[in-house]
Amino acid sequence: MGIVKLTMKRYLNNQLVEMVGEKVMVKGWVNSVRKHGSVVFADIRDRTGLLQVVGGKELATLSNEYVVEMTGKVNKRNEKYYNSDMETGKIELELLNLNILSKSRDLPFDIRKPDLDVSLPIMLDYRNASLRNKKVSDIFILQAEIVKAFREYMWANSFTEFQAPTIVATATEGGSQVFPVEYFDHKVYLSQSPQFYKQIMVSIYERVFTLAHAYRAEPSMTTRHLTEYTGMDVEMGFIDSWMDVLLMADDLVKHIFKSVSKNCSKILKEYDIDVPKTTKTTPIVKLSEAQQIIFDRTKRDIRGEPDLDPEGEREICKWAEEEKQSEIVFISHFPTKKRPWYTYQDPENKQETLSFDLIGRGVEWITGGQRIHDYDELVTNIKKMGANPDDFEIPYLQAFKYGMPPEGGFCIGLERITQNIMGLENVRQATLYPRDMERVDVRLSTISQAKNDKKSKKKKLNK
Repeated sequence: MGIVKLTMKRYLNNQLVEMVGEKVMVKGWVNSVRKHGSVVFADIRDRTGLLQVVGGKELATLSNEYVVEMTGKVNKRNEKYYNSDMETGKIELELLNLNILSKSRDLPFDIRKPDLDVSLPIMLDYRNASLRNKKVSDIFILQAEIVKAFREYMWANSFTEFQAPTIVATATEGGSQVFPVEYFDHKVYLSQSPQFYKQIMVSIYERVFTLAHAYRAEPSMTTRHLTEYTGMDVEMGFIDSWMDVLLMADDLVKHIFKSVSKNCSKILKEYDIDVPKTTKTTPIVKLSEAQQIIFDRTKRDIRGEPDLDPEGEREICKWAEEEKQSEIVFISHFPTKKRPWYTYQDPENKQETLSFDLIGRGVEWITGGQRIHDYDELVTNIKKMGANPDDFEIPYLQAFKYGMPPEGGFCIGLERITQNIMGLENVRQATLYPRDMERVDVRLSTISQAKNDKKSKKKKLNK
């Protein structure tokens, strides 16, 4: 069968359910080919799912992941061959014409298996192949729903979206956990967060949000840390207290859960998971109280520490689920020495801040709190940490010099909330193309090896 030039309208696979008897054109990837004597079956995959195609020897020439264009007649399947796992399981396409748009080389592993039987490093080495696995790609459909729900909630509550720069003149929170960048004849940095800019925007729009990439030069290779991550950042002005910020974060997270449950029910079923259990009022526990609860339950003493360690986060979530029937819990009042210098101190106890974390299923998802909005107080704190206020004048301090309302905000880690809703073992599974100490698309060790091999080859040629 030769290549036929087609000018028909393309239909998506799931549109064919109501088109029995009609001649249609479809396009997609070959998901599988099955030969039964002179009859050949192929499953064609497009963005809506799979479609079974029936034909002869022309289908036998196809291999997995070929990109094809087909015309055919939509027929109803015999009832005994219905496939309830496919939306198109009651129909099939009788092939009339075939056009191969692109061929595929051999795949590194079988992407059709529900659970890819490969290690995470191999999965990431061949990321463009592993993402074609339905269960892997579904992770990012659910992640897209999280982003969609986030934006919907923000707009519905009078927040304005803005785009924050990621090249900055100074480190947001101070310290050494930043990536320096050669910027013409100057030294600048990749942003640790859009913190400065979202605070500045409060002085313009009152309520703002952004999805921003952030970079942390932390020498960490845990299952929950990334060098580059995506933050869903929120900031709001004219607050009466830090609780306004916490309650907004709580309501937002529950809205995300509701949207995911409604619009990603098939994915949740496929992974055999549910969104986290919540209560009308999410538990709020001061850090010192949480540490005492952990001590009482386990006799492990982390009282007086400036934060919860990973084991402590898991234990306080167990407590919240057992005692409060909630899989999320707010931890508040972190020590002043633990939080950034722009965090508002508790007027009743200057050693603590009006700040919080949201811990979900044993992992920190959100950090937030009330910010200092007084110019002179910010300048004093910058000096206390040994920095020069002049380095923060433009653009940050300038906004406070010209009047800033009481304000606060928070950030949700997109990859972490995706990881923990879906019950994934590693945050890299919830990241399209992870960046960490060992990888920037390729394993960094392979780049080093290639350079060494090149040097060795050059030395041999020079001898």
